[in-house]
Amino acid sequence: MLFAIVATDVANSLEKRLSVRPAHVERLKALQAEGRMVLCGPNPAIESNDPGEAGFTGSLIVAEFESQAAAEAWAKADPFVDAGVYASVVIKPFKQVLP
Repeated sequence: MLFAIVATDVANSLEKRLSVRPAHVERLKALQAEGRMVLCGPNPAIESNDPGEAGFTGSLIVAEFESQAAAEAWAKADPFVDAGVYASVVIKPFKQVLP
């Protein structure tokens, strides 16, 4: 089943994000290589694809997991969680309708 992982950053998270981004992206690429990734990306803090020092306010990942528990375990092991980038993470089942 698909799950939406919606994370909200702590204030001023940019430095923390940048420090562990390579490890975070590697995990996302692994999901993609397994054919489980639907989409993922950060939420810029301003209306810009490159927000610069404004940074980001969170992230969205929609991917396939065998269960809610598996999605939660995967999200809990994210380098952004360990580094304190995220203030909160919400995981919900997701039903893709379009496209």
